[in-house]
Amino acid sequence: MSLFPNCIRSSGWEIRKMEYLLSWGYLGLFLGSFFAATILPFSSEILITGLLLAGASPIYVCVTATVGNWLGSLSTYGIGRLGKWEWIEKWFKSSREKIEKQRERIAKYKSLLALLVWVPIIGDVFALALGFYKINFTKCCIYMLIGKSLRYIVYIVLFSYIGNNWLGFEI
Repeated sequence: MSLFPNCIRSSGWEIRKMEYLLSWGYLGLFLGSFFAATILPFSSEILITGLLLAGASPIYVCVTATVGNWLGSLSTYGIGRLGKWEWIEKWFKSSREKIEKQRERIAKYKSLLALLVWVPIIGDVFALALGFYKINFTKCCIYMLIGKSLRYIVYIVLFSYIGNNWLGFEI
């Protein structure tokens, strides 16, 4: 039996992988949230929604998703930190001048950009760039955790409010 309504079900592997992770409960949420913070195509919100609808604790869901997603972003930061100028020039066909210009933009906001690593698609790029340009790791860790925490708190509160007041279910 699927946790997803027929209106959003598909025969694609996306739904199957989400249902598989949901069957693992909090560990599945942790893994899915971790992968969602990398370049892999995952949606932690779908897993959160599934667990909340299945009766999981909103606090445990929030903490699990936040920690998994935060650690995923830190791993992306670490991959960026391992990057080399020559690789960027070769694989992305970017000139050193263009890379330097990008570094200046990143340096303008420094670790504050880490607050935005939760934003889909560009957040992964920010995490990678913060690592590549070796922006202060400790500050990035803290700002990433704050941004991720706020994201999931807002999502779960809105989900609860909409569910209780408009859709007729309670979590």
